[in-house]
Amino acid sequence: MRYILFFSVFLLFTAFQFSPDSFRPYSQAMGGSDYSLAMIPIEGGVYQMGSPPDEPGRSTDEAPVRNVEVRDFWMSQMEISWDVYELFLYREIDNISQSKGNVDLEIDGISGATMPYVNINKPGYPVVNITQYAASQFCKWLTAKTGYYYRLPTEAEWEYACRAGTQGAYSFTKDDLFLDDIAWYKGNSDDHYHKSGLKKPNGFSLFDMHGNVAEWVLDHYNPDGYSSNLTFTRGTKLYPKVVRGGSFKDVPERLRSAARGFSEKAWKKQDPQSPKSLWWHTDAPHIGFRIVRPKSVPFRDQMEKYWIKPIKEY
Repeated sequence: MRYILFFSVFLLFTAFQFSPDSFRPYSQAMGGSDYSLAMIPIEGGVYQMGSPPDEPGRSTDEAPVRNVEVRDFWMSQMEISWDVYELFLYREIDNISQSKGNVDLEIDGISGATMPYVNINKPGYPVVNITQYAASQFCKWLTAKTGYYYRLPTEAEWEYACRAGTQGAYSFTKDDLFLDDIAWYKGNSDDHYHKSGLKKPNGFSLFDMHGNVAEWVLDHYNPDGYSSNLTFTRGTKLYPKVVRGGSFKDVPERLRSAARGFSEKAWKKQDPQSPKSLWWHTDAPHIGFRIVRPKSVPFRDQMEKYWIKPIKEY
């Protein structure tokens, strides 16, 4: 615990030293609030995505192993918290001025989220029960608020960040750490999620990439694995979409770096609304998200392609 506290304080201190305009750790402020997001730079490269046939617990949807290239990006050090998501939910700080980047996006044109029908969220913990659309709209709002382009990670970016230069089943070796040191999962969670940052980070200084809550990525789920050469799979249907990392409910095999999860209609089983909520999954207390910011800023039309469009569910 002492190591984690020291490490967190060091990173937050470092983050405040640098501007978002340099490729270094920084803290993204949100004017009008006391909250900020620690953003960690991830230098891009080529890696082997997926898992080999002899990896224990692997699934056929993680194959074939293929070389994938990702470009430089920042990733939030922790899963987005309920406290931070509430800033988007209530929109009370929209027009409070702050230092901004070069992305000019009208904040008033961004859809506002509704309150969850069943709300188990609590301060200091990752936001959960959230839909992919809701997570993406937070990114769009944060872009307008700060002037820097934020979005959900692609599945390829997420696995690259999780692995942090490793190629085994997890982002650590059993010679150095055990799963209990780095993750909340079925064997140690007491069947509930925990505050972020209580376990040790991976090699890129990211917390809870394994376990705690599973995290949304941009991709549509393809059960045939990586049969195409695309690094990002779009889909026009609401289900299934990919989540990564496993959660506090999962066995260790579901927390592996290459393990893939996906959304399903049962996640809204208790939602009595018609149409069902665009924003919340009543039955997914294990689903949250984190965000990325590409170093290379795309043109506006490309930005829009990476922000999820709403699909109504009746």
